[in-house]
Amino acid sequence: MSTLTRVPTEADVRGALGVVIDPELDEPITDLGFVRSVALDGGRVEVHLRMPTSFCSPNFAYLMASDSKDALTALPGVTHVVVELDDHHDSAIINAGLAADAGYRGTFKHEAEQDLDELRTTFRRKAHTAAMERALTALLRARPAVQVTELGTIRLWDLPDDATTAALLRRRAAIGLPDDADALVLVDHENTGYAPDRAPMALRRARSTRISVEGNAHFCRGLLRTRYPGSEKDQSPTKEHTS
Repeated sequence: MSTLTRVPTEADVRGALGVVIDPELDEPITDLGFVRSVALDGGRVEVHLRMPTSFCSPNFAYLMASDSKDALTALPGVTHVVVELDDHHDSAIINAGLAADAGYRGTFKHEAEQDLDELRTTFRRKAHTAAMERALTALLRARPAVQVTELGTIRLWDLPDDATTAALLRRRAAIGLPDDADALVLVDHENTGYAPDRAPMALRRARSTRISVEGNAHFCRGLLRTRYPGSEKDQSPTKEHTS
């Protein structure tokens, strides 16, 4: 008896694309409105992506397009995937590289100064720093008796069981930090903690990173709406980075 393969729907495709994150903005490309169109023909899927400007960083653009192709290729029922980036100054290069499965270095050749793993790691660390600051700032607001100099002693078990903590745990896992209940919260990417006199400065630096990430996301959302009138309907409200 034969088993029929389920044909993917547009909802399936957009759901798969929802796990693709803009590395600089730390938000899904579906929430940002970067998915321009989805076309299906049985198991064949064609997706077009768009960026806020034609000069968005090529390595970020390639990473999102490549991750999109990987996510769709893994989707049950999909037999062929085409992902193309529209209206970017490197669209031709990126689209040709994706079609040939050339990889990042194969696509950009001598211009590829670092590979995607290095790029991904850099921005995962920034995402962790921003998530750490959100969790600790929320703790300070909820527990006014806690002093900033005490933050170096706060452990995961001290944080509430909420979406902000869950988001922090996911970002810790992404860069290989422990998630044991007694693990320190205020740490760098090598899991090094901070003495009381260094904790305030560490928090200020983390806050600067978080403000930069969120500010860039707000700016890029606005640029996309200006460049593509009507694209606001494809953008989801910011989820306070709890995803």
